[in-house]
Amino acid sequence: MSRYPEADEAQHHGYNDGYNPYTSQYEPQQQAGQYGHDPFATPQTQAHRDSYVGHYAASPPPGTHFAATPPPAHGAFDPYGAHNYGASSPPPQGQYPPADPYGAPIHSPPPQGTHDYLATPFQPPQPSSTPLSAAYARNAYSLADDGPVEHGEDDHGDMPLLRRDPSSHSGFNMPVPGDYVPEEDGSINNNIRYGRIPQRVPRRYKTIKRVELFHGNFVLDSPVPKKLLDMCANRTEREFSYMRYSAATCDPNDFKDSGFTLRQVHYDPPRRTELFIVMTMYNEDEELFCRTMHGVIKNVAHLCKRDRSKTWGKEGWKKVVVCIVSDGRGKINSRTLSVIAAMGAYQEGIAKNKVNDQPVTAHIYEYTTQISVTPSMQIHGPEKGTVPVQILFCLKEKNQKKINSHRWFFNAFGPLLQPNVCVLLDVGTQPGPTSIYHLWKAFDINSNVGGACGEIVALKGKYGSNLINPLVAAQNFEYKMSNILDKPLESVFGYITVLPGAFSAYRYIALQNDARGEGPLQKYFLGEKMHGAGADIFTANMYLAEDRILCWELVSKRGGSWILHYVKSAYAVTDVPDQVPELISQRRRWLNGSFFAAVHSTVHFHYIYRSSHSLIRKFWIHVEILYQFFNLIFAWFALANYYIAFTILTRALEDPNFHLKGIHVVNVILEYFYLGLLIMCFILSLGNRPQGSKWGYTLAFIGFGVITIYMTTAAFLLAYKSISVIAQDKGAPLEVSDFFTNTVFRNVVVSLLATFGLYVIASVIFFEPWHMITSFVQYLLMAPSYIAVLNVYAFANVHDVSWGTKGDNKVSTDLGTVSAKKDNKNEVEAVVPTSENDINAAYEDAIHVLNTKPPKADSKPDAATQQEDYYRTFRTNVLLAWTMTNGLLAAAVATANDKGTTDKNAAAEVNGYMAFLLFSVAGLAFVRFVGSTMYMVIRLFAGE
Repeated sequence: MSRYPEADEAQHHGYNDGYNPYTSQYEPQQQAGQYGHDPFATPQTQAHRDSYVGHYAASPPPGTHFAATPPPAHGAFDPYGAHNYGASSPPPQGQYPPADPYGAPIHSPPPQGTHDYLATPFQPPQPSSTPLSAAYARNAYSLADDGPVEHGEDDHGDMPLLRRDPSSHSGFNMPVPGDYVPEEDGSINNNIRYGRIPQRVPRRYKTIKRVELFHGNFVLDSPVPKKLLDMCANRTEREFSYMRYSAATCDPNDFKDSGFTLRQVHYDPPRRTELFIVMTMYNEDEELFCRTMHGVIKNVAHLCKRDRSKTWGKEGWKKVVVCIVSDGRGKINSRTLSVIAAMGAYQEGIAKNKVNDQPVTAHIYEYTTQISVTPSMQIHGPEKGTVPVQILFCLKEKNQKKINSHRWFFNAFGPLLQPNVCVLLDVGTQPGPTSIYHLWKAFDINSNVGGACGEIVALKGKYGSNLINPLVAAQNFEYKMSNILDKPLESVFGYITVLPGAFSAYRYIALQNDARGEGPLQKYFLGEKMHGAGADIFTANMYLAEDRILCWELVSKRGGSWILHYVKSAYAVTDVPDQVPELISQRRRWLNGSFFAAVHSTVHFHYIYRSSHSLIRKFWIHVEILYQFFNLIFAWFALANYYIAFTILTRALEDPNFHLKGIHVVNVILEYFYLGLLIMCFILSLGNRPQGSKWGYTLAFIGFGVITIYMTTAAFLLAYKSISVIAQDKGAPLEVSDFFTNTVFRNVVVSLLATFGLYVIASVIFFEPWHMITSFVQYLLMAPSYIAVLNVYAFANVHDVSWGTKGDNKVSTDLGTVSAKKDNKNEVEAVVPTSENDINAAYEDAIHVLNTKPPKADSKPDAATQQEDYYRTFRTNVLLAWTMTNGLLAAAVATANDKGTTDKNAAAEVNGYMAFLLFSVAGLAFVRFVGSTMYMVIRLFAGE
């Protein structure tokens, strides 16, 4: 029984209780005797039946809680209230559904003491004298054969769904950030069926059950399978023995007003939700899902271990709800659905398409699971430290994109639970074992924090094997430096431009709209309508980075003073693209979305005046906006600036003082090679998908890498030659001031050393220097490809506002199909008109059409064509503006560089622009370094 007897739904016995219609062993109604309770039988008939039941079911005397309570005043059926079925005295025990549909009655005395989920070791209770492992060994449809247990290892409690190796796997040790979860050595089981569980088709005894609607909604409690209960520590309370299904027939915004509810609000007292975690998924496989889910469950277990916390402790799991939102019933991976079913949060055959002729928009399953499935398909129970976790599984009927999934989370379930902090996760992103606690702590320490994020760590694989791929290594360096320099700086200002949707958290009340319906969530969910007919192309591109819009609207919220914070202690591991086409497709959406969102926040900087921030905070936000504006201009001209740096460095090698013969020919060849690669990128971007031109884009990456090697060699050679010239001219030992008198050495060497030196120092301050050793060279070689290849593809496809998800490619069947016979492959059966009347009628129809004057055709294109033309025109204008401005800048500097050999003024201008470029990079790095250092100092005193 539950801690609060009034909250146990079974004691109110009016809820829609039903047994599992797919159980093939025995009927739960026949457990206590031959007869069960019939709510539609007369009192005399039921009393006659109960006389037989009484001989077999020794029921304890009913307590005072059997007293009937009056029905609700509104007159609607309340599944959480009590009802009488004609009996005035306390009903017999057999009338009430058992908490364990295959075991003890719901009102049996509770076990002595309360189970401590954190105590180790744990001995799970056995339903019979037969050992659990022996019971599973006899099962005709066990999920996988258990292999031999290695010497010294304990296999207790592991029930593999898909055993990848024959040995036991310790799954409750989280890997280090970006590390790889090792698998035990052993032979692979080749007799694996990659299908839904169970692996045999069970006999299904369909039962027509009378279910009374609750406020007109179809809500049903279904008992969980006995096998699942056998692996659970707590089997008596109803939330563990029954799964609830609700068929939502409304829009997410109308979920609460339509009478739908969730289990947490009907406990007595209702459970307060401190953390509401959402995991959004589309068609991710079971390994990606388990990676995220298992990480979340370990975080909940960590919260329960914090005994000295005022908020958390052993019962802390009751304050956490994990919401899984799957985008489309036809899109979800079948094996992922099997994992959710193994956890008890899904049952096949219960969901319905319509309720009272109203189409179902989402299928909602609620269950409190006590097991966790690891990425290696091992089931971990309480003996591995798993604590109960309240799961809310929302399976949307249609595929309506991720932003719609967040609308179900925020607008449908949020108003019912009223959580304090909402955590957003993408399936495939694995949070660290304590990351969610550290995110929550940031909100607990500072009441002005409206949003927070942690570090996104690239999955480096076992022993860092993924870093062998230069794409993965370059992204690892990029992620690390962003989390060391960019995020801390923005956190000090109070406005982080983007909290990644894959791993971030928000204070629920900070996101709410005002009385006029305007606010962060209202602006955020506008993106759901920005990809249809009539959508403005600028806004549609801006909402490709909808998380950036949410951050800006939250900081500039009318009347609010919310800030955004970066939490270094929180991290999440995710895999990054390891192929060129996947990287290009991903960055197309990132670059276009971030560029247009940055333009939006810069143009609408005055929104900050409607907030209630202090004058000092507004001043620093203005400084940050100026900093972002400079970065925006720098990014726009990056294509020209890199070419300018290339030409200046290569032409400098042609100085007669260097005595490099034939260097002019090499420079000309490489210059044409550079331009040829750039033209190829434009052609590929305008007419080819990255997946269709994999080798062309790969060649571009390699080619720009070769150019970078040449430029780096030229820079070192220039430095060496410059020092030699200074030493020869002076004829005495060199001093530090002598290095700054040489223009080339000062502009090139000093600025580059300053930039990379700041990178090294900042990494050491954050105690994370390893990426400078393992990934810096790869990033240096990929840097020009980030500018030339990725930017070119992004701007050339600015008209594409899709998210890159696959559409429905269904084959039409309205004309019929033709199939060969099994006995004769050369003979088919086809449905064709053979009657003379049918043939003549078809011919007469054709003659009639020709004799009829055709209607005047409207030459005006349809709305879809007009919108596509508008999008493509916008793409052409943006691409022209970008290429023309960069081309003019590059041509002007290159022309001046050519004149530099005879015109000293032109040479001075070129050298001045080169110094401006290099020291701008160094200056931006210095600003970020100062910000990250301030962040570490503030963090030291904030107690994070």
